Amino acid sequence: MNLEGKIVLVTGASSGIGQATALALSKAGAKVAVGARRADRLKLLAEDAPGEILALDLDVTDQQSIQDAVAATVAHFGRLDALVNNAGIMLSGMILGADTTEWSRMVDTNLLGSMYAVHAALPHLLESKGTVVQVSSTSGRIASAAGAAYSATKFGITGFIESLRQEVTTQGVRVVVVEPGFVSTELASHITDPAIQAMAQQMAASMRTLQPEDIANAVVYALGQPDHVSVNQLLIRPTDQDR
Repeated sequence: MNLEGKIVLVTGASSGIGQATALALSKAGAKVAVGARRADRLKLLAEDAPGEILALDLDVTDQQSIQDAVAATVAHFGRLDALVNNAGIMLSGMILGADTTEWSRMVDTNLLGSMYAVHAALPHLLESKGTVVQVSSTSGRIASAAGAAYSATKFGITGFIESLRQEVTTQGVRVVVVEPGFVSTELASHITDPAIQAMAQQMAASMRTLQPEDIANAVVYALGQPDHVSVNQLLIRPTDQDR
C-alpha cells in the first residue's frame, strides 16, 4: 500500500500498536509524527523507521500538549493528512472496591485524550480532506466483568467518533474505527489487581493472540483506500477469541 508523502500523526507511539503503526506507515512512504510520554522510546523508533519521523513529547490528557503536538506537526511537514488516535490504558478491575482514580485515568486518556486530539487536528484535516483513525477495542462493543470502566471509555469513544463521522463526512474527511480483540502488547501488564492481571495472562495463553503489526496493517489498509472509499469500521479478533 502506497502512502507516499502523506503526513500522519500517531499518538501512543512508544510501544505496541502505536509503535507498529508508525513503522508500517513509514514503510508505506508516509512522513510520520509520533507522540508519547516516553521520549527515549520514540528516539529508538525514529532510528528504526525507514522514512522521516518527527518525535514529539505528548500527553493526550493535557489539552495544551496535544495542541502543541498538532501545531508542531503542521509546522514541520506543512500540513496534516491523518490522525491515528491510539493512546490508551487498560486498568481492568471489579467495580466493588475499585480504585476510582484508575477510572479517572482511563477516562482522561482513552476518552478525553482522543476527543482532545480530534478537536486539535480537525481544522487541518478539513483543509487536507484527511482521515481520523480511532483505535478502539472489542470492549467498545461487548462489555465484560472486570472491564466496566475500560469498556465505558471505549463505548464512549465509539459514540463520539460516529458523531464526528456524521459531521465531517460530507466535507471529505474520512473517519475509521479499528476495534482489535486481544493483542499481544504491554497493555495488560499495567493492571494493578494481581488476580485480574493473572486472568488476562491466562486468556492470552489460551489463544493465538493478534500482534501489533496485524492492527498496523489494518490502519495502512484503511488509509490507503481511494478518497471516495471510507472504511468506517474494522473489527479484528484473533481467530481463537470467541467474544
